Amino acid sequence: MPASPSSSAQAARQTVARRLRDLRKGAGLTVTELADRCGWHHSKTSRIENAKTPPSPTDIRLWCRTCDAVDQAPDLIAASRHAESLYTEWRHRVRTGLRQLQDSYVQLFRSTALFRVYSPTLVPGLLQTEGYARAVLSTNARLLEVPDDADEAAAARLERSQIIHEPGHRFVLLIEEAVLYYQLGVPDAMAAQLGYLLTAGALPSVSLGVIPMATRERALWPQELFSVYDDTLVSVELMSAQVNITQPSEIALYLKAFEQLRSMAVYGAEARALILKALEALR
Repeated sequence: MPASPSSSAQAARQTVARRLRDLRKGAGLTVTELADRCGWHHSKTSRIENAKTPPSPTDIRLWCRTCDAVDQAPDLIAASRHAESLYTEWRHRVRTGLRQLQDSYVQLFRSTALFRVYSPTLVPGLLQTEGYARAVLSTNARLLEVPDDADEAAAARLERSQIIHEPGHRFVLLIEEAVLYYQLGVPDAMAAQLGYLLTAGALPSVSLGVIPMATRERALWPQELFSVYDDTLVSVELMSAQVNITQPSEIALYLKAFEQLRSMAVYGAEARALILKALEALR
């Protein structure tokens, strides 16, 4: 895995910065001259051109006007907004509660034919029961210090997850066996969750793989939780932020990692046996 999964976001920021720098140079202006005409300190120009400070839409409009390139402002503003959307802090995304975050995925889910999800710590959201989802979401709300609307958010997550029953989608889901033992919520909720895995894993559209803890000579060590939507987007969930990766070379790396992880998993009767073993351990 790359050292920083936010490199797609940084690459996009650098592209915007480079285009702004080219406009300034094309207009024959120095860093200080552009800053004077825009009414800010020259250090701000340097920070923007070095992709250290993202320009606001107003900054871009002033920059383009100063460089006699007003027609380029809309495209640059759109590119800058896209760059900032690639790396988004959870606190920013859930500042009004968790229900809105669940709803924000609906369009992406409906447009995706093949889902690949690897989770080392949690049951994937697509397979979560209401009690389990409520425990996960409530814990997140407390950690992020945002409004705890876990009941509404869990209901929205379940509604969104009904897509696994709709035609036109396939789901390849991988979990580490340890996920089956990380108890979230009360024991009854955890038992219901494990029971649902037995049912959902048998659905025709779902391939549920479990990587046994006893796996010898692993092909790849446990990674961060990530989802691949078709072959066009990878979403990585960090503690503080969500990273959306769109660079083809990085997507290819995650697909390679996914296949290595998938090669270690067990399926069908073997996966069911591991789930039943975890279920028995709850009693």
